[in-house]
Amino acid sequence: MQKNQANLPDWSSLIPVLPATGKRTPALYRELRRLIEAGAIPAGSKLPPSRDLAQRLKTARGSVVAAFETLIAEGYAVARTGAGTFVADRVPTVKPVVALETKSADPKMPLPGTLGVAMADARTLKIFRTLLSRHLTRPGPEHFYYGDPRGGEALRQAVAAYLRQARGVRCEARSIVITTGTQQGIDLVIRAALSPGDRVMIEDPCYPSARAAFAGNGFDLSGLAVDAEGADIALAAPGARAVYVTPSHQFPLGVTMSMRRRLALIDWARETGGWIIEDDYDSEFRYAGPPLAAMQGMDDSGRVIYLGTFSKVLFPGLRLGYAVIPDPLLDTVMTLRSRTDRSPPTLAEAALTDLLREGHFAAHLRRARRQAQAARDALVTGLSAAENLSLDVPDQGLHLVAGLPASLIDTDAVEIARHAGLGVRALSSMAVTNPPKQGLVIGFSGFAPAVLHAAATRFAAALSGF
Repeated sequence: MQKNQANLPDWSSLIPVLPATGKRTPALYRELRRLIEAGAIPAGSKLPPSRDLAQRLKTARGSVVAAFETLIAEGYAVARTGAGTFVADRVPTVKPVVALETKSADPKMPLPGTLGVAMADARTLKIFRTLLSRHLTRPGPEHFYYGDPRGGEALRQAVAAYLRQARGVRCEARSIVITTGTQQGIDLVIRAALSPGDRVMIEDPCYPSARAAFAGNGFDLSGLAVDAEGADIALAAPGARAVYVTPSHQFPLGVTMSMRRRLALIDWARETGGWIIEDDYDSEFRYAGPPLAAMQGMDDSGRVIYLGTFSKVLFPGLRLGYAVIPDPLLDTVMTLRSRTDRSPPTLAEAALTDLLREGHFAAHLRRARRQAQAARDALVTGLSAAENLSLDVPDQGLHLVAGLPASLIDTDAVEIARHAGLGVRALSSMAVTNPPKQGLVIGFSGFAPAVLHAAATRFAAALSGF
């Protein structure tokens, strides 16, 4: 370590002249990251004290500290208490981000702003590889026979403990079913709880894959309009048997369901015997205070089915989610699952169990929130250059909604954004039965802040004529 530091060239000669005014922090971050990725600053090297680097670059110390914090959040550096800041031993290389720094991006790679892209955290991936290797080196007998269709007992206990503590969910291991993700969870519970032809209410606008699951199973689907307080059960059609909601962070509008609306929805389920399907898809990502408690924890009548996933928090390739199933539905859900998928992947289950139990997951969440917040801020800054876009900066979640000028419809704006190198979705495409709203849904997870800022700035410039 000392040898690396001794051989490190003078930092003032490695970094170009920073902008005289304005955004010096992002410029410094980009230069430091470039030097680390190029190997000019070797892995494990100690970065100079922030005060020293600020003096050499003739910039405010706060700019250097902020640049270091972004490097840490992105996984390029690590802070060691009492020792300083060091280049990470394994520098993350995210190919989609590298490819997207020009307009001639690989068409196979998602454009920055694309929804559903998870953050690649180098430290978590390294730990997960170690955990997988642990279980491959000395595999337990559970890997060599078909297990419980609910999933392994150890993982279900770890998930139950996490949900009780972090989300206020009422659950025990016996009520949890491990799924391949939220989509499988939705399909299982609606087939267990409902019959073809049943009337179902879904938030409008909504998560398109949920809408597809309900429509594909032959239900009578109606939209439940969403306003600043979330969905209003008072508007539900008579005879509805179930309501699908995303109360913590409505997809796609991003609003949080108010307490009075939550209580009214729970009262409706108790009085009618209907089911509430609560999709808590990205509740871990809250930037102003702790995550909100799940609605399921408020229900004392057992009418809320709770769904969650590790895809947004870790990575979709893991293919693990969970459903908290009320007792009356549990046997049916297990039977349905075992027909098409006898049990979850035990090797991935074992590694995830250790990740949860050994505290790695909680540490990952802290890093992931910092990364997501930095990405959100960079996207907002880039989009703010367009005076004709209206932005509501979210304090939770991994996407935002941008309002468009009246002269531009959102499907046309999608094409303008694509040509500018920004991946967006048309809000109107997420309507159910009510008149579609206009706007753009833009993700900020899984891309470096500088890449998002550049793409958003190009898009903002392209909108100047509207």
